[in-house]
Amino acid sequence: MREIASVAAMQRLARQWRRRGVRVGFVPTMGYLHEGHLSLVHAARRRVGTGGVVVVSIYVNPTQFAPHEDLARYPRDLARDRRLCRQAGVDVLFVPTDAEMYPRPPGAEFSTYVVEEVLSRGMEGASRPTHFRGVTTVVAKLFNLVLPDVAVFGAKDYQQAAVVRRMVRDLNFPIEIVVAPTVREPDGLAMSSRNQYLDAVTRPQASVLWQALEAVRQRVRAAPGGIPAGRLARLVSACVGRAPAARLDYVAFFDPETLQPLRTVRRGAHMALAVFLGGTRLIDNARLE
Repeated sequence: MREIASVAAMQRLARQWRRRGVRVGFVPTMGYLHEGHLSLVHAARRRVGTGGVVVVSIYVNPTQFAPHEDLARYPRDLARDRRLCRQAGVDVLFVPTDAEMYPRPPGAEFSTYVVEEVLSRGMEGASRPTHFRGVTTVVAKLFNLVLPDVAVFGAKDYQQAAVVRRMVRDLNFPIEIVVAPTVREPDGLAMSSRNQYLDAVTRPQASVLWQALEAVRQRVRAAPGGIPAGRLARLVSACVGRAPAARLDYVAFFDPETLQPLRTVRRGAHMALAVFLGGTRLIDNARLE
């Protein structure tokens, strides 16, 4: 496995691959890798085949964090990530610095951003107003550096994947976006780097997100004519309220393609929620079918 930290070196290598007709699979991450990330690596490998290459980037992107969020304490363990990537068969590990990704002369500020203005409005976009501007900007930059044929994202971040897919469509990136299934712990908790923030009190209660998703699934499955979204929101609130350390940030029921909110929820709709467990904020989502 080759490790690259320079933007220029990554671009040179990507252009060489393109000239040679090598298919490139790409998995952008913020590091502190877990089995969910590795499943994305395996999905990328399947897409490009044995003659292709798989690139993983590790970069904790500052522009997608608000000032009050956890940028400074976001979990980092590059030595462990290197080992996991090597074991998973990653060909290139791209680990740029802030200075490489957001270069600016002394006294100047970075001032060019990529903004998606429809799918990013609700849910995470409403709770974290600057978040998706940072995501789309850094992903666009990474796409220009790695020049992938295929990029793989996780379904746990459903809205993020939808926003990236829309950006790729609208800006004519010649990239296939693959969304791989969420990988879960035995109690249903979606794997996330932020799970490591949970302690002996909050970790057992974190399964409340999965329990809320399952409760709504069962209710929708039993009502072919649909259920008012408000009634389901109250169900979720009651479910989350049973965990003493949990606080519901939002729950949303929406069309899986347009992300538009639904007043009546039927099979095939999508649900997403965000929950605080103490000081840790976790998200999850599921198709209601």
